[in-house]
Amino acid sequence: MTLQPATTPDAGTPVVDPLVIGRRVRHLRTTRGMTLDELGDAVGRAPSQISVLENGRREAKLSLLQQVAAALGVTLADLLSPEPPTRRAALEIELERAQRGPFFTGLGLPQVKVGRSLPTDALETIVGLQREISRLLTERAATPEEARRANTELRRQMRDRDNYFPELEEHAKVLLAAVGHTGGPLSQRVTAEIAAHLGFSLHHVHDLPHSTRSVTDTEHGRIYLPHGLGTSGDPRSVVLQAIAAHVLAHGEPTSYGDFLRQRVETNYLAAALLVPEDAAVAMLVAAKAQRQLSIEDLRDAFGVPYETAAHRFTNLATRHLDVPVHFMKVHESGTLHKAYENDGVDFPHDPLGAIEGQPVCRRWTARTVFGIPDRFSPYYQYTDTPAGTFWCTSSVQGSADGEFSVSVGVPFAQVRWFRGRETTERAQSRCPEPSCCRHPPEELARRWDGHAWPAARPHASMLAALPAGAFPGVDQTEVFDFLERHAPRDDA
Repeated sequence: MTLQPATTPDAGTPVVDPLVIGRRVRHLRTTRGMTLDELGDAVGRAPSQISVLENGRREAKLSLLQQVAAALGVTLADLLSPEPPTRRAALEIELERAQRGPFFTGLGLPQVKVGRSLPTDALETIVGLQREISRLLTERAATPEEARRANTELRRQMRDRDNYFPELEEHAKVLLAAVGHTGGPLSQRVTAEIAAHLGFSLHHVHDLPHSTRSVTDTEHGRIYLPHGLGTSGDPRSVVLQAIAAHVLAHGEPTSYGDFLRQRVETNYLAAALLVPEDAAVAMLVAAKAQRQLSIEDLRDAFGVPYETAAHRFTNLATRHLDVPVHFMKVHESGTLHKAYENDGVDFPHDPLGAIEGQPVCRRWTARTVFGIPDRFSPYYQYTDTPAGTFWCTSSVQGSADGEFSVSVGVPFAQVRWFRGRETTERAQSRCPEPSCCRHPPEELARRWDGHAWPAARPHASMLAALPAGAFPGVDQTEVFDFLERHAPRDDA
């Protein structure tokens, strides 16, 4: 039989570790001046079997442990004590455990031979380094809670700055001036010229890693993009986001919060290149004077997707137009994908203050727009909420992940500047009061209470920890393999 602990871990008694048993056997043997051969002879086993036992490589049978205890002149209880016999033994055990664990094996490093020839001070240093690596890896493996906390903090910082970043606006102006772009929509040709100005060439490939939108080879000055990029989305945005990361000298993210900050900065700079500040502000100021502010006009003037225009409006509205604003992107399922506000609207949130994945009130514009047959024109609606009355303009956009509504809203006092203010569409929301839309109407509840058993579809991405690594969600091995395949060769 193999050794089993007398009690289970739930009972509070530690499970005996083969590594601890092995170190206790070695300690007792050496303090008695016995060799492996001598202990092996005493218990009728080969020295190699005793060595395996001392190294903790295999669980020993109880009968063998009883023989070893007798040969060493101790009780079985002494041999099975969970405490390492010495401090050095404790360090050796910790290092052995670490080297057998997933963190160390994932590094692909050769194992350190833990023996008497390894000085104790070196052992202390190695174990200390291992502890620090484990701590850092644990911190960087962002759990959903940590990710939501980081998102909440980033949203607070954006609100404090009115979602306006003058240093990024300046970067955009410098780049556009360098390629002689003076106005109008940014063409794909000029986008490529910006890349060339920064020393990058563009390469469309069929085997781009699935977890990436682009891959930049900084050594050879190449930006790899997927084939068929122009068939969905805005191909310029992907290139400009890759360029932005280089311009802003982004390094490997040190935390999930750092990763999110970098993403916001690259998206912002890309949008500032597509919709330059000076031209956009001139257009918006004129539209405000005529009381004709419109997201779709901004979209059409600069030839960008509706979502880009909506984001850009939030960047410029408060700083240049003195208009507080909020932005929402909501999935057709009703869950909030991302949002921004500095106008006092009360987004649904969890106890941590995070909004991502929260259900949006069915009465809000971002939800009611899905029921509007006309997907060509923007939809306007007033919504009375506990935080005040807000007017919103919303449009539904398709994607590979389903449909999303993109909405921009302002408090009632600011609606006089916007086209669509004359709408008669109006709704009342009492959320977060459950009786608003979280609970079914009483008649339906009476009819179906106790007779319905839905099978929920869990969102695995919201339950599982985010992958560890410099760039969460990106398979770094796949990326490196890809770069190796495409790197220019000297003999080519």
